[in-house]
Amino acid sequence: IVTEMGASANAYTTDDYTCYYMVVASENLERVMEIESDRFQNLSYDETAFKTEAGAVYGEYRKGRVNPFSVLFEELLNTAFDKHTYKHTTIGFEEDIKNMPNMYDYSLSFFKRYYRPENAVLILAGDFDVEQARRLIAKYYGSWQPGYVPPKITPEPEQTGERVKEVTYHGRTLPILAIAYKNDAFDPTNRLFVAADVLAELAFGQNSDLYKQLVIREQKVQFVQAENSWNRDPSLFAIYTMVKKEEDIPYVQQQIDKTVARFRSQPPDPDVLEKIKKHSYYGFLMSLDTPGNVAANLARIVALTGGIEAVDQYYRTLRSITPEEVQQAAEKYLQKKHRTVIILKGEKQ
Repeated sequence: IVTEMGASANAYTTDDYTCYYMVVASENLERVMEIESDRFQNLSYDETAFKTEAGAVYGEYRKGRVNPFSVLFEELLNTAFDKHTYKHTTIGFEEDIKNMPNMYDYSLSFFKRYYRPENAVLILAGDFDVEQARRLIAKYYGSWQPGYVPPKITPEPEQTGERVKEVTYHGRTLPILAIAYKNDAFDPTNRLFVAADVLAELAFGQNSDLYKQLVIREQKVQFVQAENSWNRDPSLFAIYTMVKKEEDIPYVQQQIDKTVARFRSQPPDPDVLEKIKKHSYYGFLMSLDTPGNVAANLARIVALTGGIEAVDQYYRTLRSITPEEVQQAAEKYLQKKHRTVIILKGEKQ
């Protein structure tokens, strides 16, 4: 059906939400509403089909282990978290994936509990008649019965000491260093959380002093970058770098620590901060160049907050962030006792 419409369809799952998406001509909107609403309300599959797909998931996991960054990230989460479900990657722990073919009944229960209207958001972006879309939503989704059962997530206890682990990658790779600090849950009104987004770019972006030093001048690393994760619950502010020579790992970590110390002790240059904020804002606007990209850029925020209002709120907060707040964010989040350090090295040949 999708192919006949000339549509593009796929899905993905993250740590906080699953997204199904379809790019289709507006004249086929009703047909899309019909088939998607049927899938979400009346999905049916037998145990044989489930076992086949479960086996494919394990194959996907094993394929991911070929990538050293996947191995690194899995160990990072498993080490950084003790109780919260963020302890495992989206695909899960290997032992659980291997057992998935035996979980047919649980999968039916999962669908029944999670695929409910109060746990779903429908995003439409593009050239369509709004009133007609409202009528179609009422027609095809109006009979969807509520019944969502929220999961009981154990809050992560406060981390009180640095955690360090060295991981061996079963293959050849340059060493990878990850340094991750605990952050807050996504909140566009939390000024220090938003300031941490700016901090990541100021301290570790491609125009940062550290990048120019380690990547360009000294050529010690392939790259250095940081990300302040947006999640429903507190997650990680993580710094990643790939080091060219194993013996340079202590030096590279030392330079990262010096950068952290500098931003904790003094505010950044106001002019540089303004450039970073403008780059973030206009970069977001430029990414909204197609209906598909509009929906894709809204998906996480909508999943975390339930609406698009958080977009405007986030950028209002971002535009007013001060140098002093960036320093305060560094002081709050970049604490050694709240960090996890993972060093990945390839097998000795």
